[in-house]
Amino acid sequence: MSDFFNRKMKELHIQLNDVQKSAVLQTDGPLLLLACPGSGKTTTMIMRIGYLIEEKNVNPKSIKAITFSRAAANDMTERYKRFFPHLAPVDFSTIHSLAFGITRTYLNKTGTGFELIEGGGKEKHSPNKSMLLKSLYKEVIREEGTEEELSSLSTFISFLKNRMIPFKDWEQVPGPFEKAGSIALKYEQYKTKMIGHLLLDFDDMLTIAEQALRMDEQLAERFRSQFDYILTDESQDTSLVQHRIVEHLVAHHGNLCVVADDDQSIYTWRGADPNYLLDFKKVYPDAELLMMEQNYRSSKEIVETAAKFIKRNRNRYEKEMRTENKESGPIFIKQFEDPKQLLEYVTYELLNEKNLNEVAILFRNNSSSTLYVNELHRRGIPFYMKDADDKFFSHWIVEDILNFMRLSFNVERKDVFSKIAMKMNLFISRKMLAEFERKSTSGNVFNAFQHAVQLKGSQVEKLNSYKGVYDRIPDMRPAQVIRMIRYELEYEEALRSRAQKFGYRIDNLLGILDTLEGIASQLRTMVDFANRLKELETAVQQAKFNPPDDALTLSTFHSAKGLEFRRVFMIDLVKGIIPSEEDETDPLLMEEARRLFYVGMTRAKDRLELLSYQKQNGKTKEDSRFVNEVRGIVMKPEERKMEKLKKVEPSIPIDPDGIHDLNELYKDLHVIHRVFGRGVVLEVGEADIRLQFGENEKRLSLEMVLSRRLLKKVES
Repeated sequence: MSDFFNRKMKELHIQLNDVQKSAVLQTDGPLLLLACPGSGKTTTMIMRIGYLIEEKNVNPKSIKAITFSRAAANDMTERYKRFFPHLAPVDFSTIHSLAFGITRTYLNKTGTGFELIEGGGKEKHSPNKSMLLKSLYKEVIREEGTEEELSSLSTFISFLKNRMIPFKDWEQVPGPFEKAGSIALKYEQYKTKMIGHLLLDFDDMLTIAEQALRMDEQLAERFRSQFDYILTDESQDTSLVQHRIVEHLVAHHGNLCVVADDDQSIYTWRGADPNYLLDFKKVYPDAELLMMEQNYRSSKEIVETAAKFIKRNRNRYEKEMRTENKESGPIFIKQFEDPKQLLEYVTYELLNEKNLNEVAILFRNNSSSTLYVNELHRRGIPFYMKDADDKFFSHWIVEDILNFMRLSFNVERKDVFSKIAMKMNLFISRKMLAEFERKSTSGNVFNAFQHAVQLKGSQVEKLNSYKGVYDRIPDMRPAQVIRMIRYELEYEEALRSRAQKFGYRIDNLLGILDTLEGIASQLRTMVDFANRLKELETAVQQAKFNPPDDALTLSTFHSAKGLEFRRVFMIDLVKGIIPSEEDETDPLLMEEARRLFYVGMTRAKDRLELLSYQKQNGKTKEDSRFVNEVRGIVMKPEERKMEKLKKVEPSIPIDPDGIHDLNELYKDLHVIHRVFGRGVVLEVGEADIRLQFGENEKRLSLEMVLSRRLLKKVES
């Protein structure tokens, strides 16, 4: 065995530590390998597979490696080829891919036809999961479902199946909204209504595969005999039904290596079952337990702080994450006046970064990313979106605001008025609105509605008031228009009523309005605003599918798992966002939120910044309790007191020779920018300045350029 490790040291320059070597050598029987962040788990898994083949003469075809995602499967395949180019291929795949093979075999054997209603490759007129849920939602609730409701319904159904909850109990399981369980049952009934033919979603592949392995011994033996050794990666994110599939496959030989970190289990809302790891010895009494606790990724300060932070969770294996890496400076904990100041700080810091592809901005909710997308795109800072949130731009609130604006261009449009009348806090009924739509009317809709429908005096008064608001809107800038919509047309009040009725989180809804107002604040007209939203939607798509090489990463905490960056900004760390209000009510949810925060912290190699703000929309905000926990770990009491008194300033030094007077800027002026290099001024506007840097055109904030003296005059 020492020959194997010495040989790989010479061939690959890979030197494993003692625990990693033990994981490679422990090939027979069940093994639970708990791998702390940055502990080299993928390298260890690949070395283990190579050892099985080279030293134990195991047939590569009899080894099965199960990964959490296709990206992980591809990464492990490539790494295996790089480490062992002379060996035959090993099967790396997702659990869904494995389950689909089992399901297809089982259904073919029973003569059952099937059709996938999720994912690509469907016929144009085939049933579609999202459209089916949309139709059933409307049938049961009697209203159109929003994207959030339909998405949460889909996640809820996935949760029910992955936790193997019997159909009879579905209506009793608390859902994202009332009657979610009833819709879920109707969905299943629809998919199975054709005799001899099933409609399948991704989760059905799992449940049917598990059922087939449990009930058809001949089929189970066929698949068991294929694999003598099974490895599962990221097993903390594996659901109960997925664990059961693996149990069936290793029932005869028990040669199972489970690689996981219970401290990084962040998908229980999707059906993952971290308790399975804690009870691993109950399922496999003879299992060995190894802990890979050495972190090779992060600095001493980050590792030690994160290790102490996660110990506040109780439902976990006791581990001692450590590192031999050097110190790289303290963790930065900064509180800003408001989200705008936080945004400015991050932007200034990015302008001073030379290697943006080593930097990430992490956030709890995708809604946090849109203002950053707007600012980065406006300033020409390249970015990549790990999970692009183009749904923001089609959100019903965005569509509402655009419809409010559209009506101002022609107040005689009944079709537009009909879309927003129920959002104006007029206290009218759908029946009244339908009556107005049926009648032949013309002229200003606020007058026409009064003539078409019998109204109370208070309703007439509201309509006249709103008509007066619309008389003023055409002369307003888009940010002013949004504020008028929110407060004078009482859209925000209507939102609060809707949130209470349907169980929406009002903070999330108001956050969308804040984001729209932030985007609009830099624009002159409502047409500019509408065009800017389209422009940003396109930019988000490009940032996901065609990002430039030197791009910083924008990602949710969830999607950042498995990644690493030299510098990480964790933003919007305030109470109510992480942990959320719902997290605060449940100890188990609180532990998962802490694990999620821990995942964010351990993405950073050298520099970690935890950023919050004091106020938003005039309301005082508290730091996340997790920020306070970290503060308590890294600071002495007197240091914490002084920290609150500090004023945060960007770290970019001001160039005394930089241009700070607007009169010094003019078209065709040759300048040098501290990041983009030499350029030429194309246009100086009221708020922005347009410049040409080589082949790239940039539009920058005039205020920032002058206040930070980012441009310096050079001879042409």
